[in-house]
Amino acid sequence: MTPYERVLNRLRGEAVDRPPNFNIMMTFAAHYINQPLARYYQDYRVLCEANLAVQEAFDLDIVQAISDPYRETADFGAEIIFPEDGLPISKTTLLAEPEDLKRLPTPSPYSGRRMSDRLEAIRRFQEQVGGTIPIVGWVEGAMAEASDLRGAGNLMLDLIDRPAWVEELLEHCVEVAIAFARAQVEAGADMIGLGDAIASQVSAAMYRQFALPYEQRIFDAVHDMGALARLHICGNTTHLLTDMVDSGADIIDIDWMVDIKQATQAFSDGPALCGNFDPVRIMLQGTPTQVEEAVVRNLRAGNHRMFSAAGCEIPDGSPIANLQTHTMTLQHFY
Repeated sequence: MTPYERVLNRLRGEAVDRPPNFNIMMTFAAHYINQPLARYYQDYRVLCEANLAVQEAFDLDIVQAISDPYRETADFGAEIIFPEDGLPISKTTLLAEPEDLKRLPTPSPYSGRRMSDRLEAIRRFQEQVGGTIPIVGWVEGAMAEASDLRGAGNLMLDLIDRPAWVEELLEHCVEVAIAFARAQVEAGADMIGLGDAIASQVSAAMYRQFALPYEQRIFDAVHDMGALARLHICGNTTHLLTDMVDSGADIIDIDWMVDIKQATQAFSDGPALCGNFDPVRIMLQGTPTQVEEAVVRNLRAGNHRMFSAAGCEIPDGSPIANLQTHTMTLQHFY
């Protein structure tokens, strides 16, 4: 069974040879092929090489054009610094004052330097593994992008002080996200992941006002293009579970802080659940035995459509033996 067949069967609730492995690898992938992070973030050829290498080494069921949250932000005009082998840094807040929104451009995914680089990655994936391994593109949710442009602290205050202005900003961000998602599907992406990490920091009521409607619009566009949708919100989303179901995502990632039984109950026959062992305590700091126990415990607590993955990105420096154990545990689960 190919990864492509395995993922589609799992989503339909049909028989698979093993649960799909949906681990997110970024910094780990770059260093696995001995490349500095700056090259992984800025050169689609390095990103593709790294993702294909870890897919083969650890029997992943996806290849991913995911790297960092600043692709759209950079093409909006923000200055992003790329240390040679460190995480990217947004040097300035592009929307330092609310009045700056009037001058915010609308970047195109085809001409924006960083967004177009992701399109090139997807095209290369399509050439090499299209139809065999699902290709996952990525966009920032409107609220996450607003946070990157305005600054998280400023945005949290804006939600209270100037909600109408926030909605204007979100409208700008969602249109760029929809265009970017569509371009990635055109390039060959089978699935679009949407990162909305900041959403875990707001109340359910604020999520329904400032995040959910925009996630829905992005996923509607993704589905209209014939692709699948994956929602990823880092952090404790226990208070958002039932609302996240309404996003329209086909797969929803849950982080390790969320009780998997509660998430399984909330999702019911709706979106497939993906998660959710602790990436640091289990994968980075744990033993192979602890990895095996965590993976089996999660799968047994989930349902027949569950995908297996750490709650968030696999940490850089995670022991190879732990990742191999995850792979072998899935292969012998049934």
